[in-house]
Amino acid sequence: MSPLSPAPLAPHGDKPVTLQFADNALLSLLLGEHDRHLARLEKGLNVRLSCRGNRIAISGAPERVGVAQAALSGLYRRLEGGQPVGASEIDAAIRLTAPEADPRLPLADLPAIRTRRGAVGPRSPGQLHYIELLSRCEAVFAVGPAGTGKTYLAVAQAVAMLQSGRVDRIVLSRPAVEAGERLGFLPGDLKEKVDPYLRPLYDALNDMMPAEQVTRRLAGGEIEVAPLAFMRGRTLAHAFVILDEAQNTTPVQMKMFLTRMGEGTRMVITGDPSQIDLPAGQRSGLLDALETLAGVDGIAFARFTAGDVVRHPLVARIIAAYDEHHGQRSKA
Repeated sequence: MSPLSPAPLAPHGDKPVTLQFADNALLSLLLGEHDRHLARLEKGLNVRLSCRGNRIAISGAPERVGVAQAALSGLYRRLEGGQPVGASEIDAAIRLTAPEADPRLPLADLPAIRTRRGAVGPRSPGQLHYIELLSRCEAVFAVGPAGTGKTYLAVAQAVAMLQSGRVDRIVLSRPAVEAGERLGFLPGDLKEKVDPYLRPLYDALNDMMPAEQVTRRLAGGEIEVAPLAFMRGRTLAHAFVILDEAQNTTPVQMKMFLTRMGEGTRMVITGDPSQIDLPAGQRSGLLDALETLAGVDGIAFARFTAGDVVRHPLVARIIAAYDEHHGQRSKA
């Protein structure tokens, strides 16, 4: 007997669809403390949800009922597989079942990046597309606002490929340009000067593998973290190379970076065109590359929006407000 037995979908009207769950302990985790997850799903999916015993009844417009059924079923199967379901997973289920989302796969069967620390799955439609590109393309540009997982997922794919032996090393790089600051004014030696710029990359690495392994691989050269200027004159073979904050490159720097690619190498370039810190009048290498390389065979582009933000829900609303405000100013 299946642990999850959905009744047939009602094709018309408001007749509820009922899902029956065999494991009350897992159902309790699905509902959340004081039914918080259920309330969150109800609001996000625009349906009415009520739980009695081991059954959840879903009512609303037929198309939304079907979406809610898929979301609840997918979340329950996550719990059956021993994976956690918290507020972030509930929000991901809502984003992935939005009307504009790709409906091809059930939530429980979405592709994931598998590292030895576990699977890293998509939490938005944009992330789903991005993970697919990372798995099959040699060069990927990921463009969009902060909080969409551009760098995090790229590092996850890099770690997965290193651990499986598909690449020999990981190279992580960023341009050392932030809000008009200059490295010369920072205290310390070169490593101490550039480390603050590279901290997000270190943080992602430490999420993907034990800290002692990160330290050992850094010392042994399997993982290299360096400013973009250090890439000049090199050829990077059998490596997974990530250029983060690429909006702060110049066109010359971007061309230099892209032409470092050697045999067996993957490249991911991430950036947010709304956060360019270059001096006034200096064209961004990221924007230049997006125009120059459009249509070039072998290069893929993942574009994120505020709807893909997976941080606090308020972050997405802040980004949308800024986009709307600046869009109105540009039309004025």
